[in-house]
Amino acid sequence: MQNERLVALHQAGVSIWIDDLDRHRIESGNLQELIDTKSVVGVTTNPSIFEKGMTSGLAEYQPQLAQLASDGATPEEAVRALTVQDVTAACDIMHPVWEKSGHVDGRVSLEVDPRLANDTAGTIAQAQELWNTVNRPNLMIKIPATQAGLPAITETLAAGISVNVTLIFSETRYVQVLEAWLAGLEKAAANGHDLSLIESVASFFVSRVDTLIDKKLDALGTPEAVAVRGKAAIANAHLAWQAFLDTTDTPRWLDLKAKGAHVQRPLWASTGVKDSAYDDTRYVVELVAPNTVNTMPEATLNAVADHGVLRGDTVSGTAAAARQVWAELATLGISAEEVFAELETDGVAKFITAWEQLLTSIDTALQGAK
Repeated sequence: MQNERLVALHQAGVSIWIDDLDRHRIESGNLQELIDTKSVVGVTTNPSIFEKGMTSGLAEYQPQLAQLASDGATPEEAVRALTVQDVTAACDIMHPVWEKSGHVDGRVSLEVDPRLANDTAGTIAQAQELWNTVNRPNLMIKIPATQAGLPAITETLAAGISVNVTLIFSETRYVQVLEAWLAGLEKAAANGHDLSLIESVASFFVSRVDTLIDKKLDALGTPEAVAVRGKAAIANAHLAWQAFLDTTDTPRWLDLKAKGAHVQRPLWASTGVKDSAYDDTRYVVELVAPNTVNTMPEATLNAVADHGVLRGDTVSGTAAAARQVWAELATLGISAEEVFAELETDGVAKFITAWEQLLTSIDTALQGAK
């Protein structure tokens, strides 16, 4: 039986994805259980998720690690083999959801090597390689929304490959992502691809914005600073929603839609609450709007299922109030441009660190398996 709160969230137009994957979740039947009981219709992964899952559950990866060690695989080859197997299995579990949703949901995301974040050609090549290797129609390739990532997003979509654009922090960068998406679909159509089979989401990170800005506000310590604490992230997402509405109300998009294209849905990522002073469902219940995705850590998913208070669409019509929040932050000396640059740089660095830690752990495991 499905959880009634999560059913209501889904009925409000929010696709619920789980921001986690490991072999235990796949082999134990837990992923299927989440589909059956908690309205989960998609999966996202990232280097941090793989690093956590594999290093804490190496026993379940041991048979494949032993074979990879016997084959003389490098740590890079082994990590790719392990992640591809997990993602392929998850795609197969999600395939009925993909079919039932008209090829919109039932998606599983796999990220390009984060060390390619500033390498356009390398990102394009690896996106194609991963797409071919997994060879599942409900796969999405994750590409970061760095300056180098933007043209890679366009070219990957142009090749008929579904893309999850990750590490978006600012409204300005999100508008650039929307442009890259439209250009990619136009090229895909010119290349003869069936646009109805290409799906894209734009992963707009939420909680990390509050974490950084609240730290700056706490350092100020004024009543004005306290008053705006915890407001930046949701306001930022609300501005992204308005940019989405503006872009999807243009002749350019409507022409692509007429050709069978699906809209690039905003995806709210980093929705786990990191400050215990805040309600642990806030980055879900305050971001309810049609045609969106919310990818949640399991703890957040369970919190919403247990006590989330849903109030319908909490996003539409919020742009003016959101701009006021950022105006107040500016008067306090907080530069949006500096904040977003720091978040993007830090986000890429964290994923690179997680990836390198994973490579080190797998190297040790390979040596032990010989």
